[in-house]
Amino acid sequence: MSDFTPLRSVLYMPSSNERALEKAKSIPCDGLILDLEDAVAPDAKPAAREAACAAASSGEYGRRTVTIRVNGIGTEWHDADLTAAAQAGPAAVVVPKVGSAAEVQQLVDALERAGAPDHTTLWAMVETPVAILDALAIARASDRLSALVMGTNDLVKELYAEHVPGRAPILPSLHTALLAARAAGIAIIDGVYNDVKDTEGFLAECEQGRQMGFDGKTLIHPGQVEGANAAFAPSERAVEDARGLIQAWEDGQGAGVVTYQGKMVENLHVESARRTLSIHEAIQALG
Repeated sequence: MSDFTPLRSVLYMPSSNERALEKAKSIPCDGLILDLEDAVAPDAKPAAREAACAAASSGEYGRRTVTIRVNGIGTEWHDADLTAAAQAGPAAVVVPKVGSAAEVQQLVDALERAGAPDHTTLWAMVETPVAILDALAIARASDRLSALVMGTNDLVKELYAEHVPGRAPILPSLHTALLAARAAGIAIIDGVYNDVKDTEGFLAECEQGRQMGFDGKTLIHPGQVEGANAAFAPSERAVEDARGLIQAWEDGQGAGVVTYQGKMVENLHVESARRTLSIHEAIQALG
């Protein structure tokens, strides 16, 4: 886990907005998605593409994981977006509405043909019924695929469902995507929370996402970054318990049954504790 990259807060930024791209350099998010899709009007897309690629290759965003979201497969902008993004060499290229393993392969082939450097991975957005039903095949389709990103707004729309607190209508879909990501050993980032003024609802959804197992949350407003960072980081108590549990395990090696705070400790608990510490250390390293 030494190369663990925190993705607690991944903020969408419209690439057509020069001030937003400049401001993003000082926002304490773990990741950025420089958007060429939903946040950009059709006539602004070519200029936005140029701006996003310049930003991604600038080296001015510190330790943040900088990605570019291109327009979807089949749109008039997709090919040019993908080629330009590959050549800019961001941490990842984010593609909306990926629906199959074959599309993942197609995207990876296109990235490689365009000369994407080895460090540029693919993030596939999972936001349609077919993508949920084929999530495992998508997640395992290529070693270059490093994350799934939930597109919960589109998923709710496609299911004819409703946005409700607690997200009951889409919980099976969220769980299915999580299972796929964990089975494939890749990251998975939860969908956005739409009401930027509803802090309580947002924090509740962050807590839900962390409890379910998501690595972090995609965000639509800088005001959501602090809450997501706190929610998806191990608490001081969790870090303390992880250290204590590992110490008890090491002290008790060969002694038969090992306990910590009255509970039996097994190897799986030690693995979880080590993961907690690696996440904590990676976050501390961000400064």
